[in-house]
Amino acid sequence: MTGAGARGGLGRLFGRHRRPAAGEEAEEAAPSEPVDERDLELARLTLWTDSHCHIQYADDDAEAAAVVDRAVEVGVRRMICIGTDVHSSRRALEIARSRSRAGALRVEIYSTVGLHPHDARHGTEAISALLAELASSGTHLPVVGVGECGLDYHYDHSPRSVQRSAFAAQVALANEHGLTLVIHTREAFDDTLSILASEGTPARTVFHCFTGGPAEAERCLEVGAFLSFSGIVTFNNASEVREAARACPVDRLLVETDSPYLTPVPYRGRTNEPSYVPLVGEAVAREKGLSAKEVATLTSTNAVVAFGLPALPG
Repeated sequence: MTGAGARGGLGRLFGRHRRPAAGEEAEEAAPSEPVDERDLELARLTLWTDSHCHIQYADDDAEAAAVVDRAVEVGVRRMICIGTDVHSSRRALEIARSRSRAGALRVEIYSTVGLHPHDARHGTEAISALLAELASSGTHLPVVGVGECGLDYHYDHSPRSVQRSAFAAQVALANEHGLTLVIHTREAFDDTLSILASEGTPARTVFHCFTGGPAEAERCLEVGAFLSFSGIVTFNNASEVREAARACPVDRLLVETDSPYLTPVPYRGRTNEPSYVPLVGEAVAREKGLSAKEVATLTSTNAVVAFGLPALPG
C-alpha cells in the first residue's frame, strides 16, 4: 500500500465509515462462514499494528466492534488497547478477549494495565491487585504491558510528587511481572529518565505518543526504549517530532493512533480510531524516505519485540 494509489485507496475506505447493520459483525467473525472474494482481498492488505489505542472509550459494545471492523478494512490487524486506570484496564482486557478473532480476517487485540499520571492521586493499589490477579491465573495474556503511566507536567492534574511515586511504582510492577512499560511523558523528560534510572528501565519500554525532538529521542533511545509516533507527526506545527521520527532507527520505531485523541491530518475534527494508523505510517514513511508498506512491516515487526507478541502470521 504505497504511493499515490495507496493514498487514494485509503481515502476511499476512510470516507465510508459505514456502521455495520445488526448481525453483520457476527457473520464476518464466524469461522464456519465461507470467506468471500472481498474478504480475501482485505486479508491481503498490508498488516499494520496500532501500538496504542483506547478502543474501550467507544460508546458501547456495538461501536467498539465497529471500530475494530473499520480497522480491519485498512489492514490494521493488531492493536494494543491501553488502560489508564483499573476500570479502563479491565475494559481493555475484556475487549482484547472478546474482539480478537481467527480466520482469514484475523484480528489480534492485546491490552495493558496502568494508571495515567492525570489519575496518579488515586494510587496504584488497584492496578497492582489486577496484575497479581492475572499472574495467579498462570498467564498475563492478553495483557502485555503496564501503563500508560508516567509524568504529565503540562496539565498537573495530580501533584508532581504523587505522579513521580505512581510512576516509580508502575516501573517496578513492569519489572516484577516481566511486562512492557508504556510511558506517557509530557514536559517531563528529565524526571522520567531519572526515575527509570533509579528503578531500572524494563527490558521492553515504549515512549508512547512521542512529543520530543531529536535530543529527547536520543536520550530515550540510549536507555533501550522504542519510540511510538502518533498523529502529531502529521501536524503542521510538529517539525521537531518529525525530526525525531527521521532520527529514530528503524528497529526502534512504532506507530499509533492514541485514539480517540490526536486524529491525523487530513481528518482533524473527527474522532480518531485505529483505522487511521496507516495515515500516521504514511507520514513517518515520508520522513524516513520509505514506502508505507515498508513502515507497516517494520513497525509491526518491532511491535512483536516491543510487546513480546507472538510472531507475525505468515
